[in-house]
Amino acid sequence: MRIPFNRAVHFPRAEELVIQALRSGGMSGNREFGRRCIAHLQEHAGALEPFLVPSCTAALEMGALLARLEPGDEVILPSYTFSSTANAVLLRGAKPVFCEVEPSTLNIDTTRVAELITPRTRMILPIDYAGIPCDMDPMLALAEQHGLAVMQDAAQSYGSTYKGRAVGSYAPLVAFSFHETKNNSCGEGGALCVNDPALTERSHLLQEKGTDRRRVLLGLQNKYSWVDVGSSFLLADMLAAVLIVQLEENAEIMRRRGLVTEAYERLYRPYHERGALRIADVPDYAVRNNHAFWVVFTEEEHRARYLHAMRERSVSPYIGYLPLHSSSMGERYGYRPEDLPLTESIGSRVVRLPLYAELDGDLDYLSEAMSAVLREMFGA
Repeated sequence: MRIPFNRAVHFPRAEELVIQALRSGGMSGNREFGRRCIAHLQEHAGALEPFLVPSCTAALEMGALLARLEPGDEVILPSYTFSSTANAVLLRGAKPVFCEVEPSTLNIDTTRVAELITPRTRMILPIDYAGIPCDMDPMLALAEQHGLAVMQDAAQSYGSTYKGRAVGSYAPLVAFSFHETKNNSCGEGGALCVNDPALTERSHLLQEKGTDRRRVLLGLQNKYSWVDVGSSFLLADMLAAVLIVQLEENAEIMRRRGLVTEAYERLYRPYHERGALRIADVPDYAVRNNHAFWVVFTEEEHRARYLHAMRERSVSPYIGYLPLHSSSMGERYGYRPEDLPLTESIGSRVVRLPLYAELDGDLDYLSEAMSAVLREMFGA
């Protein structure tokens, strides 16, 4: 038996809807299935105005445009994130200012953000790692105090809640991913949830290549023009046809992934309590969507030994992010590995475990294999 790191869940009903989209004669963005996805996000993610985009990367880039980032601006974000988070900043000529993470969630350390704010700071850009929402209230309070924009990189947290509210409803800008590796997938896709009414009209202009074409489609004017910067921030309706099924099945996807999370909790929590390794402690304010389960070993050698032993048993865990501050691009912006020692250390010791909906059927084999490796490493 082989256990991959990830496998996208498939629903046959999506095939029927893709054919409908193909036959509709309207396959571009914001058509029938796109509109259904938008309505679903408004209802279930609580978003004021959701915009379907080709990827979470595109959502972050669109959000950076909305925030009017300019050369010389600074954006505070964790180093422990994917390159897209920083690239959205760099593409506007702004500078990423990297912050440490908190060990219990691997999210940005909210207690260290204030000390990084300078007169050049324009935005705070936290991420929700492994589907556990960042503590947004401190971020929003700092933003209000200093007049900053806030965009939440929620690539991994669709379906999670923060203080009883859906993640997509809380921050002024929230970026979701519907990539193949996420809970809900259409292959490549994303959404930008715009919750600031002052930004919604301009969002439509940016999504339509900087034109006011939408006003023509609404019958408000008879021709459109180039009025702003923008790009083709639109998701094709064939992909939206796949996505709407995924969104409608989200409760079942989360339930099945939750069975895997529960099995991992039972298996790894005792070792966490013994101090042999660390797993996430989900804060009281959050309900996670069971997107990912990570383990941080106390030694790099333990991680190497664990990865080798699991792969020998045909199980494919994966390392986490490589910290951005110590990458070649981070060095280009003046960072050194020792600038964020905690993030650097965690990045060298973290492992993400296989987690996907269909894994619930292989839990007996997986648990037995992992138990054997943990016993070999740490004893019973």
